[in-house]
Amino acid sequence: MGDFPIIILDFETTGLSPQRGDRAIEIGAVLIDQNRIVDRFHSLMNPGISVNPFIQGLTGITNAMVRSAPDGAGVMTEFLEFMGDYPLAAHNAPFDGRFLDAELARIGRTRTSEMVCTLRTARRIYPHLQSHNLESLVRYKNLQVNGAFHRAAADAEMTARLWLAMIEDIKKFYNVAGVSLDSLQKLSRIARAKAQKFFV
Repeated sequence: MGDFPIIILDFETTGLSPQRGDRAIEIGAVLIDQNRIVDRFHSLMNPGISVNPFIQGLTGITNAMVRSAPDGAGVMTEFLEFMGDYPLAAHNAPFDGRFLDAELARIGRTRTSEMVCTLRTARRIYPHLQSHNLESLVRYKNLQVNGAFHRAAADAEMTARLWLAMIEDIKKFYNVAGVSLDSLQKLSRIARAKAQKFFV
C-alpha cells in the first residue's frame, strides 16, 4: 500500500489562531493518487479583515489581492466538492486543520476526513536533521521547487512531493513493501525514540 489517494492541503492566514479571529487568505491543495499528483485546487480568499504588514511581507499576499478574491464561504463550498471523503495531510496539520475546521464551521459544515501531519512524520524518519520545516526538508530531499514558499499552491505542491519521497524512504528504512494510512498516523504520533523500531 502507500498508493492510496490523499489530499495535501495548505493555508495561508492572517495569523496563528482562528479562535482569536484570524482567517484564511489562501488555500492550496493537490490530490495524489497512484503515487502521482492528479488534480489541484487553489484560491485566494477574502477574509473580511485586514492582512497585517508582517503577513503581507511573508506571503506576498496584499490587501488589494484579497479584496478582489472570493469570500471564504464560496471557496470552502468549492473545496468541499474537491475534498470529498479523501484523507488529508498537511505540514503542521494541527495548524491547517484548525483553519479548515473554522472556515467550514462558518458555512455550517464539518469534515469527516482524518489528517496526517507530514511535519511530525518527518521528525520521526529524519531525526538527524536540525530543522524539519518545509523548506529545509525540500532542500534536503533535493525536490523541485516551483513558486515561492509561504504561498499555498506552491507549499501544497512541495508538501505533496515531500509526501511521496517520505513514503519511499519509509519503505526503504523499515524494509516494508507498503505503508497504510493508519500506520502513518500511528508513526506520526509515537515517541520519537520508538520510531526506529516502529515497523519491526
